[in-house]
Amino acid sequence: MSLEQLLLGLPIFLFSVIAHEYAHGFAALKQGDPTAHQLGRLTWNPIKHIDPFLTLLLPAMTYWGSGGAMIFGGAKPVPVIPRNYRNFKRGDIIVSLAGVAANAVIALACVVLAVAVGALGRSAPDAAQALGYAQEMLRFGILINLVLIMFNLLPLPPLDGSHVMKYLLPPAWAMHYQRIGAYGLLILILLLSFAPAVIATWMAPVRLLMGVAIRLIAPFDLREPT
Repeated sequence: MSLEQLLLGLPIFLFSVIAHEYAHGFAALKQGDPTAHQLGRLTWNPIKHIDPFLTLLLPAMTYWGSGGAMIFGGAKPVPVIPRNYRNFKRGDIIVSLAGVAANAVIALACVVLAVAVGALGRSAPDAAQALGYAQEMLRFGILINLVLIMFNLLPLPPLDGSHVMKYLLPPAWAMHYQRIGAYGLLILILLLSFAPAVIATWMAPVRLLMGVAIRLIAPFDLREPT
């Protein structure tokens, strides 16, 4: 990933992780928990969502550590109090999956917009170069949101996928499973550092779906042939 690609990707990365957390807070409000709303987290103001480690340090570490091959990160998690949900289990699952649902909507929207921008660029050659940058940003939007979906669905507490996985386990197992959350971030860093093949295998759907998206955009691609 070049510096130009990084600069194109950062704005949509920031938007996507904020949308992810906003969706959690909005879903929690609808399920009966107003905590995020009361604390001013149901806002699109990026300052309210930036976390020094997750939003700044972790993306920088993964970007430079991988030689620009990948970037991981997120926004500051919105606070929720699950006991406020009208139905605890249903609310927990809905709120946990709301973030990845938001990322899925953004990824799909990026595909549609990339095709539309490409069609516009083909019909207005004078604007093709500028529209080409917009299309490149939208391609990054697809990739970023697919990565966020699969990353957050990892069944590793406290990631979103663990809130579904725990209900598939016997109660005694689920209790021990949730306690892993205290070490979840450390385990994730160790996996990224020493078992990248595990993460790569989990992320295989990203490559598959990204390939489908690229094929859909290809007839409207504004990049110059190499």
